[in-house]
Amino acid sequence: MEQHKYTNDLIHETSPYLLQHAHNPVNWQPWGDKALKQAKEENKLIIISVGYAACHWCHVMEHESFEDPVVAEIMNSSFINIKVDREERPDVDQVYMSAVQLMTGSGGWPLNMVTLPDGRPVWGGTYFPKGNWIDALKQIADLYQKQPEKLVEYAEKLEQGIKAVDLIEVNTDEIGFDKEFITSSVNDWSNSFDHKKGGTNRVPKFMMPNNYHFLLRYAHQTNDKELMQYVNGTLDKISFGGVYDHIGGGFARYSTDDKWHVPHFEKMLYDNAQLVSLYSDAYLATKDSWYKDVVYETLQFVSRELTNDEGAFYSSLDADSQTPEGELEEGAFYVWKKEELKILLDSDYELFSKYYNINSYGFWEKENYVLIRKDSNLEFSNENSIDLGELRKKVLEWKELLLKEREKRSRPRLDDKTLTSWNALMLKGYLDAYRVFGEKKFLQAALKNANFIKNKQLQSNGSLFHSYKNGKSTINGYLEDYASVIESFITLYQNTFDSQWLDISEQLTQYTFKHFYDSDKSIFYFTSDEDPKLITRTIEYTDNVIPASNSIMAKNLFLLSHYYDNSEYQEISKQMLHNIKPHIDKYASGYSNWLDLMLNYSYSFYEVVITGSDTNNKLNELNKSYIPNMLLAGSESDSERPLLKNRYTSDRTLIYVCENNTCKFPVEKVDEAINFIR
Repeated sequence: MEQHKYTNDLIHETSPYLLQHAHNPVNWQPWGDKALKQAKEENKLIIISVGYAACHWCHVMEHESFEDPVVAEIMNSSFINIKVDREERPDVDQVYMSAVQLMTGSGGWPLNMVTLPDGRPVWGGTYFPKGNWIDALKQIADLYQKQPEKLVEYAEKLEQGIKAVDLIEVNTDEIGFDKEFITSSVNDWSNSFDHKKGGTNRVPKFMMPNNYHFLLRYAHQTNDKELMQYVNGTLDKISFGGVYDHIGGGFARYSTDDKWHVPHFEKMLYDNAQLVSLYSDAYLATKDSWYKDVVYETLQFVSRELTNDEGAFYSSLDADSQTPEGELEEGAFYVWKKEELKILLDSDYELFSKYYNINSYGFWEKENYVLIRKDSNLEFSNENSIDLGELRKKVLEWKELLLKEREKRSRPRLDDKTLTSWNALMLKGYLDAYRVFGEKKFLQAALKNANFIKNKQLQSNGSLFHSYKNGKSTINGYLEDYASVIESFITLYQNTFDSQWLDISEQLTQYTFKHFYDSDKSIFYFTSDEDPKLITRTIEYTDNVIPASNSIMAKNLFLLSHYYDNSEYQEISKQMLHNIKPHIDKYASGYSNWLDLMLNYSYSFYEVVITGSDTNNKLNELNKSYIPNMLLAGSESDSERPLLKNRYTSDRTLIYVCENNTCKFPVEKVDEAINFIR
């Protein structure tokens, strides 16, 4: 058994990130009452260091500073040291991220914060080289000894700033949503579009799936061909780029350059979940077969590397892995050297090197190449005089060969904790893929995960756990858990018409109103009223790489208001959107999920109800068309539910299309129903 010179309190945790630091000489403690109480009793400043398992620069700072006994001595003598996994405790992360953004104008991870013994921040930043870290800690410790009132005064000012960050004003103007507002917001946003290389005119480039999901829908509903071309171009560039794993499927977190070539190599569950949903809908809108390949390959990756026996999904794969020389290096698992490829591919190397650009275009560093495509299969087959079918066959053979070879390498570290919110995103990804492609194994994976959430993460009192590992569910759920599970269970209902999932969604919604909702502001807090209080109770309303929990919740309420004929849900959803509206036109890309909801109110939105013995076949046929502005309900038998009541006929399967409480005459053919919508 391996002997360790140092062991701290993190050894009792389940988070892989915290366990990575369990043998640092720093006396780390997990976030909790014990550490916070000790800081007050000993009147010591606190160091709160936040990161996550797949974070490259977190590992760098650990190696440079937290593994160094000299640095540890300074930290241990003058501070109480707390390590936080931001994925386990997004509530803590949000508070101190707001603080560091107010202090420095930017944020990121690792996030390192010095606070007073009561947890109020006084100094912080992200990554610090060892020398800077030591100097700063010595100065702050000295100041606290000699002039503590200066730090207290600063902490009080900063506390007010942190509390102001998440203030949402109630919009008292008359509620109204219109097409012109959305058009104007998208037009301003479009000034940042990179029409040549896809995405926006910035580096690094993040995928931001919700942005493109909204733009895809908006382009479709407005028949904006130029915008649709931009969205498709972006999806092509992303999936042709090195951020997409051409050998094993799945996406890395972001691109470090403007052509989507060299990724930050960690693979996060939440990115891949949302990109599966996005590429599924993009296939439905365009019928581009490459998008189907992307979905299938990404789900193969998720199944192979991020799924456990219970059907739950792991969180991430690290950016770093070991080189043959035993050094930890970013991307080592994924990159290729020219000589290696020549030996493996033999006579196919020349064609392969053109297809994946083993040339100056695909070169990264240290003789390493990151595979990247420039052309579609059709363009490539024409340019290289190879039959399209033959090319596809060769590409599949190359992928199989290189995947087998890659499996011999040292694997990236796995963060094997299961987060409820991220699992719900992946569950929805599987369901969207099933809806579009009709692949039964996608539905089976979705149902297995939904039952895992229902049986392991949902408690008898109606609350959700946030995290799960080694058979143990922990941490009281956050709004992101409830919002994402409600959304995925509504989606599961729409794909199966099994009403239990709708009922659980409604029960979870009732729970969020009881424990998260601010009725004065018509908005939901991020934390439950049953959680210990932090400096401030944050409100998450800006859409980021993952949409804001409040925007997901507002969309859930919109749908549930239809399913349960609940006008209060409808009014709250409208007021939430109305409160956010003043923020949108200045920064539309940060509110794309809110804009998606606004489309429901500004354009036609349809209730489509199918009843009768042939309901499932009609549903599958209907799902072959891209119709983002509808909700679905159905039953093979009579039902008293609001959308189904008095609509069942024993000898016929009927489709009802309704808008604004007005229904068309029921029809039996799917194409007739679609004609009502278009």
